[in-house]
Amino acid sequence: MLLLSRTTLLLGLMTLAGCDAKPQARSQQAQIQARGELRVGTLYHPLYYFLRDDQQEGLDYELALSFADDLGVALRMVPAYSLDDLFALLDAGKVDMLAAGLTSTPLRRQQYRFGPSLYEVAQTLVYRKGEPRPQGPEQIAGDIRVLAGSSQAEWLHALQQELPELRWETRRDADAEDLLRQVAEGRADHTLVEDTLLARTQRYYPNVEAAFSLSDPQPVAWVIDRRDDDSLLARMLTFFGEQQKLGTLARLNEKYFGHIQDFDYVDTRTFLRRAEDLLPRYQPLFERYAGELDWRLLAAVSYQESHWDPQARSYTGVRGMMMLTEDTARQVGVEDRLDPEQSIRGGAHYLASLIERLPDSIPEDERVWFALAAYNLGLGHLLDVRRLTRLRDQDPDSWAAVKENLPLLHQPQWHSQTRYGYARGREAQKFVNNVRQYYQSLLWLNNPTTDPGLATAQRESPPTVPPL
Repeated sequence: MLLLSRTTLLLGLMTLAGCDAKPQARSQQAQIQARGELRVGTLYHPLYYFLRDDQQEGLDYELALSFADDLGVALRMVPAYSLDDLFALLDAGKVDMLAAGLTSTPLRRQQYRFGPSLYEVAQTLVYRKGEPRPQGPEQIAGDIRVLAGSSQAEWLHALQQELPELRWETRRDADAEDLLRQVAEGRADHTLVEDTLLARTQRYYPNVEAAFSLSDPQPVAWVIDRRDDDSLLARMLTFFGEQQKLGTLARLNEKYFGHIQDFDYVDTRTFLRRAEDLLPRYQPLFERYAGELDWRLLAAVSYQESHWDPQARSYTGVRGMMMLTEDTARQVGVEDRLDPEQSIRGGAHYLASLIERLPDSIPEDERVWFALAAYNLGLGHLLDVRRLTRLRDQDPDSWAAVKENLPLLHQPQWHSQTRYGYARGREAQKFVNNVRQYYQSLLWLNNPTTDPGLATAQRESPPTVPPL
């Protein structure tokens, strides 16, 4: 979903070239470099910026860190707790730019300047599953809750000119995921959110559902203030062009959006129920044998393999909690594949060994997805797909590219060129995607205040974020 076309860049550069900038003693870019620090306003959110285990994460954070490095300065993230507060930081000159999943709307463009599009979102009306589903704006019954100062509020204000009877309210005491939770719990009739946020949140609140989209896709971009000086925007355009060529944008797209496309209501409900009733029985074993892996990742693999059933078996002969083959069980010292402790210990050892055996050229934050594919179809087949990816002039170290090419192992014209031949590549593709979804759900279930849904009520003592 990350979008940054050459046309966008060329139009931006042409616009800058045509600006009649007034001379200044020091440009905005020069001021930042003299200060030695890029100040970035943001919001706590799993897509923008958040803390997990004392580590800073988020799509906007990762890009901002690279942008600060490109400028030769340190990065300081400055979190705000509402949209109004966020824009107030920029208006007061306390930050140099905003990076928080902000959509480029007509009203905002009158007051601010936007960088290149990172990705696009569609504003989606959300209702509670089981309630009447509105088919269009004129069928909306009940209230709509949105965030104060949001693009959704701007959109509803315009829609109300056509539908005066439309009822909606803005809230300052919540964030977008808290509004989704209110709909899920029946405390609100509807909310309006981006489709990407809904797709992620359905893994935690499966009974919220999209009614319809209220707008065409809108670009999400970084924001700077309006001034005659174009230096920061020009550097931003150049930076994004370089990141596109390097494949950074594609990698981040895969990391943050690559696993959220498919949603299965029944599967999600079943998973959440078993995570509450069954997982506590085996969680100590996952924690004991995870080693350097996140125990929640190990538990997600086990759920995908066996649904946490120690007696599970498949027609291919794999068995147990981690569904080990006889050969793999022997390699990792497992005598009884149906023993939960032995299976979890063996599965953890095997997955860790796959990560270790991967080529060093694969980025650290993507190695686990490659290893999961190898866990499913074998390391030899994974290496075959990397070779096919290279043959197609794509990056074999990019999980997005390799994932796209996994289905080639089904096709004779491709698997005939490999060392290990045919394999169920589509199954491996789905396997990794499902594990990533279960893992994200377990992250949230295990610690909802540091992943999605950092509601205002949970932020009474915000963390201090030092400059990097």
